[in-house]
Amino acid sequence: MNPDLNRSQPYPFQKLATLFRDVQPNRALQPINLSIGEPKHATPQFIREALTNNLAGLANYPTTVGSDSLRHTIAKWLATRYGIPVPDEKTQVLPVNGSREALFSFAQAIIDRSKKDPSVVCPNPFYQIYEGAAFLAGAKPYFLNTLPTDDYALNFSQLAEEIWQQVQLVYVCTPGNPSGHIMPLTEWKTLFEMSDRYGFVIASDECYSEIYFADKPLGALQAAQLLRRGDYRNLVVFSSLSKRSNVPGMRSGFVAGDAGLLEKFTLYRTYHGSAMNPAIQAASVAAWNDETHVAENRRLYGEKFTKTLEILKPVLPATLPDAGFYLWIRTPVADHDFAQALYRDYNVTVLPGSYLARFAQGINPGENFVRLALVPSVTETVEAAQRIADFVTSLNKA
Repeated sequence: MNPDLNRSQPYPFQKLATLFRDVQPNRALQPINLSIGEPKHATPQFIREALTNNLAGLANYPTTVGSDSLRHTIAKWLATRYGIPVPDEKTQVLPVNGSREALFSFAQAIIDRSKKDPSVVCPNPFYQIYEGAAFLAGAKPYFLNTLPTDDYALNFSQLAEEIWQQVQLVYVCTPGNPSGHIMPLTEWKTLFEMSDRYGFVIASDECYSEIYFADKPLGALQAAQLLRRGDYRNLVVFSSLSKRSNVPGMRSGFVAGDAGLLEKFTLYRTYHGSAMNPAIQAASVAAWNDETHVAENRRLYGEKFTKTLEILKPVLPATLPDAGFYLWIRTPVADHDFAQALYRDYNVTVLPGSYLARFAQGINPGENFVRLALVPSVTETVEAAQRIADFVTSLNKA
């Protein structure tokens, strides 16, 4: 077996299952799960119809680069959404089977094992795929703690100069998981300058970009254009339809950016996975071409955040994130104790923040936080919020 597999930690939800293994939840209450960021809003009917109307495509092998129609649609969407020149659909856009698979496999194509101590930088807390991708690529992950005192921004000074000299890949997530922080132009400017200085590649995970409550989040390609980096050198963006269009089971996304990097990544994918099947590609074209359902999706999340915050603010330091569908909340007791007791007494599942982070720079930045994914229906989300408020009130009285 590949020895690098032994470096990987259990996934957060495996840790959660272990935490709950000997706990009996309150059966008088219906279970409500806020731990997993799986969209629960209904998949739009027109996407379902586009999928079923193109099932004849299952008779054909999909090509590695996807259909011309899908690449054209994604390129057009990027230009419209971010106000940038239309990317070259043949060289700067690559459809993939969801962003998770692509985020992992990209590191396998990018990391040069022949160089001394190849390293990957991730935000902390973070999406655990980044760390697993680094390990399986033969690299060492380093973490930048994103803290409320820094407004969850990346503090690049946390790592020493000698580490940056070994970094080959930097993962960023904007809007961030779990904080919802949107990287501003100043943060991108610093990161681009560091990429030029040290030669590392930037992988920007933007799967939450279409769930926002005020201004549209700034994207990496947009930031590059504003900073006169129209060639997108050493920059690629990952996005998907899962959160935007409520189709996590379709596994449909794209990678866009530096044409040279995408050429090599396409070569890698020739041996490691093709594009999604033709029926899903056709449904994806329909989804990227429509914004009405995306606006309704945002409205539903906005309603849930408004009602949830009204309930939680009197008892917890809960605030509206910049974007995304998570609440990242500091807990009055240890995060794992909070999650376990809430599950036991109120049958609500939340994810301990420490499970999403690693010990770095002397701390685990997820400790004493929990992540709430506001993905169930409005009614269920409000019910969960009320149970959490009742639970915290009971803690305060104890």
